[in-house]
Amino acid sequence: MEFLSRTERMLSADEIKKINSKSVLVFGLGGVGGSCVESLVRAGIGKVGIVDGDEYEITNVNRQIFATRKTLGMRKVDACQERLWDINPELIVDKYDLFVTEDNIRDIDFEKYDYIVDAIDTITSKLLIIKEAYDKNIKIISAMGAGNRLDPTKFKVLDIEKTKSDPVARIMRKKLKDMNIKKLKVVCSEELPIKTGDRTPGSISFVPPVCGMVMASYVISDILKSWNDS
Repeated sequence: MEFLSRTERMLSADEIKKINSKSVLVFGLGGVGGSCVESLVRAGIGKVGIVDGDEYEITNVNRQIFATRKTLGMRKVDACQERLWDINPELIVDKYDLFVTEDNIRDIDFEKYDYIVDAIDTITSKLLIIKEAYDKNIKIISAMGAGNRLDPTKFKVLDIEKTKSDPVARIMRKKLKDMNIKKLKVVCSEELPIKTGDRTPGSISFVPPVCGMVMASYVISDILKSWNDS
């Protein structure tokens, strides 16, 4: 693929072919998930599933890569698909216009994908996604909190039991322990969230997208590591 010519300066043809053969299911197309899925596609991933039951609105424009004046009011999965096809017309895209619940999670065939990215905010839905991935033995990486933070350099990839300062991770650790899930790779900020007094978290243009790009970087690196180690 011609658009990967700069990538070919660093990776072998076989490595790029391996990336292109993989599929990733991305839950959430907001500030984190949107940048993650676009980075995956620009890296050469050949198939994506995109899951989100929302539409773009004006408050998304400050941080969500697919949110523009043109896409306001569009379903997120439709705006995402349109942009991803502008990047790679050969990309295979599965769209799931839904919010994940216990009633519909099995409408998504996890086993069609090599990797799962959890980039949503709702704890109950995150737990459903993680459990389904574990039950199907599919690799997953999960985003912890990206709101109320200003320093994008504080994101780290680590096991959830090693997280310290993230309120979302603290809740997730406890609930996953109750579910007897002991291992989960996460992207977590080491920056303490700013206390705003508002129920809705604040955000800024350069923090959630970095979290998503870190997730994409880990997925691509893990795909290549698994292949090179095999």
